Amino acid sequence: MLDGPDVSVALRGGVGTRSHTWEFVRWFADAWMSRPVEPEDGCTADELAAAEADLGFELPAALSEGYALIGRRDDLTRQQDPLVKPAGLYVDDALGGVLVFRRENQDCASWGIPLAQIEEDDPPVVVASDQGWIPFLERMSLAWVELVLSESLFAADSLYDACELPDALIPDLHARYARVGLPDHPMWASEDDSPVRWYAAPGRLVRRDGLQDQSWIHARGHTISDLETIRAELPGPWVG
Repeated sequence: MLDGPDVSVALRGGVGTRSHTWEFVRWFADAWMSRPVEPEDGCTADELAAAEADLGFELPAALSEGYALIGRRDDLTRQQDPLVKPAGLYVDDALGGVLVFRRENQDCASWGIPLAQIEEDDPPVVVASDQGWIPFLERMSLAWVELVLSESLFAADSLYDACELPDALIPDLHARYARVGLPDHPMWASEDDSPVRWYAAPGRLVRRDGLQDQSWIHARGHTISDLETIRAELPGPWVG
């Protein structure tokens, strides 16, 4: 029997509060990445104060708390579509102003907070897609969970693989993996790749992009054996 950290159990019931987000991030860093969150992993109060001075407004609590916790943890925040460093935060002119905190690695997409809601403690997040700026997740605290899951998923090592999963294998996905308690959210690349849904089992993490036949799934194992188990349980045309 394989055993290992199970994201679906850790997020059972969903993400209720900001404190739940930070509890999950600490658990995930320790249990999944095998490196506990340390004080030096966060951005300093001076860094955040300087960013606020440059922007001319205070950062929402859910954004500044995340930076203060893991703003320097590149393994959790800067693998594929990196978190912007505090000094790089900027305002896009769209929607009356959007504070951009994350950018796709080839600048094809951005994630941000509308300035109209910047004074909220836990404001909604939007993403720039081929349709323009669209709703992403209803709370910044949820966006931190998605960011940590996605960025760790795509780490450049031998624990990641991907494939276009035929519909015939979807029953196996649903039978062997539990849905993670994170709301559906759009994939910026196209409507066909949306919604994004997460699944997990002990030591195994899977992201499914879209509901089309041959939808892409991205997988990460806690160990090489866990990744091999994912490939065996979902025997699609894996690229790795």
